[in-house]
Order: sequence, then C-alpha cells, then structure tokens
Amino acid sequence: MLEQLNTRVEECYQQAEAFFKRPFKRPVVSFKLRGQKAGVAHLHENLLRFNPQLYRENADDFLKQTVAHEVAHLIAHQLFGERIQPHGEEWQLIMRGVYELPPNRCHTYAIKRRSVTRYIYKCPCDGSDFPFSAQRHSLVRQGRRYLCRSCRGTLVFSGETRVE
Repeated sequence: MLEQLNTRVEECYQQAEAFFKRPFKRPVVSFKLRGQKAGVAHLHENLLRFNPQLYRENADDFLKQTVAHEVAHLIAHQLFGERIQPHGEEWQLIMRGVYELPPNRCHTYAIKRRSVTRYIYKCPCDGSDFPFSAQRHSLVRQGRRYLCRSCRGTLVFSGETRVE
C-alpha cells in the first residue's frame, strides 16, 4: 500500500522535473493523517501526509488525483515561493500543465462519521432533553453547572446516554 503511494509520488516528481527541466527536493511521506482530509502538504517541512483510510477506500483516484494534488503544492512552493495562494494560478498551472489533471480543490470521497455518545441532561421545569458532549459532561462532573434558559434551573444528568 505505502509502496504504491511512494511510487506515485516519485512519478509526479519525475514528471515535474521533465516539465520544468530542473530537480526538486523529495519530501518525507507519511501515512499519519485522519479525519476528512485526504492529504496535506507541509510546505516548510517538505512533508506530505496522507489519510490511509481514504486511500484504502478510493485507491485508484487517490493515487491519480490526490497524490498529484499534494505534490503540486510542494512543487509550486519550491518554484514560486511562499506568497502564492494554496490553490492559485501557479498550483493550477502544475495540475493542468504537468499532470494534465483537473485542479480540484477538494476530494469527493465518502467520509464515514464516527459515532458520538451524548449524555442526556434534563430541565427541572419541563423535563426537556439536553444532549451533552463527553467534554461538557466531564465538566459537569468536575463541578460546572449549566442552566435552563427558560427557568434558570440547573440541568441534571438523567443517567441516559445516546449514540449518534
């Protein structure tokens, strides 16, 4: 898995070197990215980070589009310096001219949302539900109080949880 991605990064660099007729410093490649982003280029560290989950789920498009997208950021930075826009005309030139790919700013991969536990608090005036995050529930356990906006009574944990 990582081998294919590294091979594609190298191909992108060789294409850029042939196009611009100059060498480019190779980046460190990492698979330590989670969440919604498919890839991130760290310009000053010359580092590329990729999301292994999205790569597994979208391997073909990921190798073709996402890897070229992130490499283009590093190439643009090395060619044109710091004052360019992340997805500006210089980056777009590289995407279209070097890689012959559409300069799409964002991926369209399906993102699986992780489940979240909500802690149900109740209002003393009417018994309305107030779902609290784990962080807010923890703050209540440490002594913080939250009040109902209607009656100004303290919201009380019902003992119920809900997974969303």
